[in-house]
Amino acid sequence: MHTDVAIIGAGAAGLATAAFLRRRNPSVSVTLLEGAKKPGAKILVSGGSRCNVTNVTVTEHDFWGGSPAFIRQVLRAFTVADTLAFFARLSVHLHEEELGKLFPDSNRSRDVLEALLREVQNAGASLQADHRVRAVSTMPGGFSIDTSHGEVVASRLVLATGGRSLPKSGSDGSGYELARRLGHTIVDTTPALAPLLLDERDTAHKMLSGVSHHAEIAIWIDGRVAERLNGSLLWTHFGISGPLALNASRVWARAVLEARPVAATMNVMGGAPFDTVDAHLVALAQERPRATITTLLAQALPSAVVDVVLTACRIPRDTVASRIDRESRRRLTRTLTEWPLPITDTRGFTYAEATAGGVSVSEVSARTLESRVCPGLSLVGEILDVDGRLGGFNFQWAWSSAWVAAKALAG
Repeated sequence: MHTDVAIIGAGAAGLATAAFLRRRNPSVSVTLLEGAKKPGAKILVSGGSRCNVTNVTVTEHDFWGGSPAFIRQVLRAFTVADTLAFFARLSVHLHEEELGKLFPDSNRSRDVLEALLREVQNAGASLQADHRVRAVSTMPGGFSIDTSHGEVVASRLVLATGGRSLPKSGSDGSGYELARRLGHTIVDTTPALAPLLLDERDTAHKMLSGVSHHAEIAIWIDGRVAERLNGSLLWTHFGISGPLALNASRVWARAVLEARPVAATMNVMGGAPFDTVDAHLVALAQERPRATITTLLAQALPSAVVDVVLTACRIPRDTVASRIDRESRRRLTRTLTEWPLPITDTRGFTYAEATAGGVSVSEVSARTLESRVCPGLSLVGEILDVDGRLGGFNFQWAWSSAWVAAKALAG
């Protein structure tokens, strides 16, 4: 089989690249090679099976990994407004939810996938499912691709194989080895957007399992705060999850990978510093001198969290706030603002929603997403060393990078 452009991987970035390319230049033959029998498994499970397509506001500051300038240039080439228009043309209309997240009005990820598959078909691209790529080699005028159904020869090649997150969806990391053999440097990968495991000897997360609340997590690297993240946290039987924990997991995992001393603390008082919280507790006790400390703290925190905090500080629940001595109050304040989180690991790629690391963007043109080390090769989506925080940012990266590559390939 011969094709002008072969795209390996029929996930979000691969499908979008095929559709964009054929719409811009119908004379270019495009073949999508997908290892799974049914493409788009990761799209189906994303966003709680609702598919958080993008976000109202997306900038390079919402991403980690490669050069911010590189990310900015790609995002500006295909903006959120362009994404909205694209999906509207596919009859997938989006609505905004908390924190600017944009979901399909139907709240069905299947509708997003089916719309993309229809667009690929209508645009005239060929989707070959159950065609697992085993190897790729360069040849005069293009590439020879060894698949489970024989050889495919392509003049140009796009790697849209994704990362290593959610391997059951087909993201097994095999694309990294293909890129490596074609001359690329792979930045070591770690899970991103993954729940975090806490030390089994710690009883707090077991007592609070199922409880959620807003908090701030500080990641300390080399004895200094490297990152402060805010959001909703969910306590679980194994540790912590929810948007806050998922965003923090990337920073934690990278520090561990680099063998740097890393620790984490949590602030359950909206990120307010020690002195502010301490003064606030004094003021509350003066305003309501007969109220118990439990009653006062329950105004801001779930009662279960209050119980755990007071137990850790050795303060009885029925203690009247105005009678707490200075030492005990400051111990309480310290726990509220710098609650030690005994993180031992992430839950790994099996539960991660994204991958940190990948093909170094220094080896890829931001203008075309063509490889600087292997002419004729383009790379899109999660295979690149770019990963976004939770909230639709990784999907926007898929759409934007797909557009940049497709535009260049269309000529």
